[in-house]
Amino acid sequence: MEKPKVAQKTPYVMDVEPGTYAWCACGLSNNQPYCDGSHKGTGFRPVIETIESAKKVAWCGCKHSGNVPFCDGSHVKIDD
Repeated sequence: MEKPKVAQKTPYVMDVEPGTYAWCACGLSNNQPYCDGSHKGTGFRPVIETIESAKKVAWCGCKHSGNVPFCDGSHVKIDD
């Protein structure tokens, strides 16, 4: 399987409201950290995440987290 593009080497820390979010897994979206359909033609699909209550989240920006769609610190291990 191909590797995702690193969108940024830090998480997207955001306040989010309850709802359903489509996190970009390919790293190609122009609407990071959310999917804009740029994955078409690749083997990637967005990760659908339901947030139950308003809170601050750290969406993975490097696209290599072991806890997608959330940051787990994997970005510190990514080479430029």
